[in-house]
Amino acid sequence: MRRAEHTRKQRLHFAHDTLQHESWYDLIDDYELIEASFAQQYGIRLRNEDEMQWDEFSSLLAGLNEKTPLGRIVSIRSETNPDMLKHFTPEMKRIRSEWRNKQATERVWDKQAYDAEMQKLAEAFRRMAGD
Repeated sequence: MRRAEHTRKQRLHFAHDTLQHESWYDLIDDYELIEASFAQQYGIRLRNEDEMQWDEFSSLLAGLNEKTPLGRIVSIRSETNPDMLKHFTPEMKRIRSEWRNKQATERVWDKQAYDAEMQKLAEAFRRMAGD
């Protein structure tokens, strides 16, 4: 398989996985955490990287450990153990709560957008059928 085709498939696979599974970070909103984490764990200054390929970036991002800035935030956002949650500091609770509220808001918007598009599609089919 040619490299360009392989990269395209990897990119699509990554996008598909992101949409299908719950994600605990946002590439845009958490970019500063991503930059700091790459610098800490890999010694890579992303602002100075002109030619990093997407598949390399996504592999390195997936390999970030919980000791990095992003890793610490992800571990807070994703925690579900009631015993661990009892011991969260007010700051940790705030971080987790903000993330959960953001995710809930995005899901509601996505459902509304989906419903609106389905309504448009139904109307188009009715017009095609002559109703």
